[in-house]
Amino acid sequence: MNTTLTAVPGFRVGHWTDHVGQTGCTVILPPPEGAIASASFLGPSPATREGVLLSAEKKVERVHGLLLTGGSAFGLAAATGVVRWLEERGIGHPTPFARVPIVPAAVIYDLGTGDPSARPSEAQGYQAAQNASDAPVPRGRVGAGTGATVGKYLGPAWAAAGGLGSAYLSRHSVSVGALAVVNPIGDVYSPAGELLAGPGVGPGAAAFTPGEMENTTLVAVVTQHTLTKADARRLADAAQTALARVIRPSHTSWDGDSAFVLSSAVLPEADPMLLGALVQDAVALAVADAVLAQRG
Repeated sequence: MNTTLTAVPGFRVGHWTDHVGQTGCTVILPPPEGAIASASFLGPSPATREGVLLSAEKKVERVHGLLLTGGSAFGLAAATGVVRWLEERGIGHPTPFARVPIVPAAVIYDLGTGDPSARPSEAQGYQAAQNASDAPVPRGRVGAGTGATVGKYLGPAWAAAGGLGSAYLSRHSVSVGALAVVNPIGDVYSPAGELLAGPGVGPGAAAFTPGEMENTTLVAVVTQHTLTKADARRLADAAQTALARVIRPSHTSWDGDSAFVLSSAVLPEADPMLLGALVQDAVALAVADAVLAQRG
């Protein structure tokens, strides 16, 4: 049984992983016609591509891929490979002279985990897109979560392994899928409140040494239910609030937390209260899954 993001029909996920350099990238592909999308950037230090385009008031509504990647700002280059892969298949926003694939991207800082010169680039983004499938999403220390770490507010010696997690929820004919790349400065807890990773002593410790390792949690949520861009933005905000349930502290000055919502819009609108609740629960489960999956 598929309990990951790809249980939502029409969406595929692919990874490229460098276990030696401790980095990687992950691509989420909607159906070829694209997905209505928006995003929320509550972390003070995000690194993104095409982020402004996702604002509700901007003209382009659909995206054709989403890249989550390691390598800090260097890793944004991998989006070019995803764009090339989509262009080769005739997928993109129609313009008079070419179809232009729209591929937003966001990164985590993982340069201190392995080899800082190992970064996803165009070839690696292309390969991640090539690897995309609707099979259950491989989770743990893979793709963009390969070099992720958590619980770093006491310094790098206290860091625990993060990773990539995913979840799928369906209730009353409403369904969502979530994927999280978990690399926060804070601890990770289960939705029930159990400490899963990190020292668990809170941000007031005398040895508090932020900034020695950089941080960020990236979230992607997908659904088939019809949304406007404004709807997607509200759900992205809901996804951000879910991080506070399972990451403590969250949205700090040293995090670049970013949340994306994509809708293939092939099903009717869903009850907004139920949809928002499912988004929050799925994100919380995906964050916890990132830690649990890398433990095997």
